[in-house]
Amino acid sequence: MRIILTFAVNAGLNFVLALVVAGLLGPGDYGRYAVAMAAALVVNTLCLDWLKLSATRFYSDASRAAAPDIRASLDLAQSAISIGIVGAGLGLVLGGADLGLPAGLVAATAAAGVATAAFDYHAALARARFLDGAYALLVLVKNVASFVLMVGGAWLFRDPALVIAGFCLSVCAALLAVRTRLADEGVSLRQAQASAIGGFLRYGLPLVAANGLYQIMPLVNRSVAAGRDGFSEAGLFALAADVGVRLFASIGSSLDIFLFQVAVRTDAQDGREAARAQIVRNVTAILALMVPTAVGYWLLLPVFEALLVPAQYHGSFAAYSAILVPAFLAFALAQYALNPVFQLEMLTWPVTLAAGIGLCVDLALLAVLPGAVGPLGYAWAQLGGYGASVAVLAVLAARVMPIWPPVRDVAAIAGGALLMASVLYPLRGTMPPVAAVVVLPALGAALYGAVLIAADIAGMRGLWRRLVSRTAGRYRPG
Repeated sequence: MRIILTFAVNAGLNFVLALVVAGLLGPGDYGRYAVAMAAALVVNTLCLDWLKLSATRFYSDASRAAAPDIRASLDLAQSAISIGIVGAGLGLVLGGADLGLPAGLVAATAAAGVATAAFDYHAALARARFLDGAYALLVLVKNVASFVLMVGGAWLFRDPALVIAGFCLSVCAALLAVRTRLADEGVSLRQAQASAIGGFLRYGLPLVAANGLYQIMPLVNRSVAAGRDGFSEAGLFALAADVGVRLFASIGSSLDIFLFQVAVRTDAQDGREAARAQIVRNVTAILALMVPTAVGYWLLLPVFEALLVPAQYHGSFAAYSAILVPAFLAFALAQYALNPVFQLEMLTWPVTLAAGIGLCVDLALLAVLPGAVGPLGYAWAQLGGYGASVAVLAVLAARVMPIWPPVRDVAAIAGGALLMASVLYPLRGTMPPVAAVVVLPALGAALYGAVLIAADIAGMRGLWRRLVSRTAGRYRPG
């Protein structure tokens, strides 16, 4: 229940945060903010993401006693690289480098890259030890604080640099809240081993390269949009991309944060074959969650835009989002369903290859489509890039894994999503927006859930029976 609450608050606040900040800043300043945050994610991914990935793969309760140098090595590398990034950012600002953004925003970008990495690293430490309480506290404090500070900064100052500063302060508050819970008593940075850091690099760099390519794609697209059509158009495009990818990432990671650690623990306790079977179950579960999310989000786009999207983004938001929905799905499947296949095997070069092919496709389309179809070409290019990546990744994963989700399960997931779409699509224009946003998701969940229970996907039938039995027992007289 604690993880479910964490997910609900995390997804809800992230979903609303982008909309509120976008409305307060306006398309032009939101475009600058979006470019800066995309650059911060690239900095985080390329410089520090390998430590988060290594923590989830090599750090555990068992390693705390048997190999304290693992935590010491992770901490030393995290601290040293973070200091280097901050120093490089200050050097760029003091040196007067022209990066197309104001000096304050450049400094904020470097700080945001470090803050994002620190949050992700500590979240990975909590996940690796199955500390649900610490993970929940970390996520909730960060999200509540970021909502208050970032919205407050946007409302009071209308300055994207100060909005990003609010994000950095929220991460500091979250880290202070869990500092004691995540500490390893007796571990000192002097215990760090160069050989351990080298091992982390060898494992993580292919994944870092892949994630960096995935992050470069939206950064390039937004930068080209700003240069070709102005920061306002970049802001219109960025809001649709930000809201969608945050929603899909929140939902996908809500399963991944648990399922991949289960696979790693199974590998250690029961062997590789049992872990591979767990990965197959994980892939099925991610598919079962993300496919109806994509269909439901597409169905609700007009209602969502009318109710929640700031007026200055109307029209563009729905147009961009309708194209990007399959891109969001492809991104989520790559990150949370297929990447773990290679992480388990410690064979990570295919992830980099798939991401590189996706970026090449995106750049090729970016050179042609905006001139041919207008600003919507940026969305089509991003869809082409993510779509190519997930297609290549699926082919390579099928060659690595000896078993794969049963065709019956995949067909049931697709059939449930198709049933949901066919019933809800005619209804979405027949009721007021407020009623539609309540009724349509509830009806869609009931239809799709009925199919999953009937087909017993991911053990849904047993879960349903236990839920019914527990509920009946709770309300039984006497």
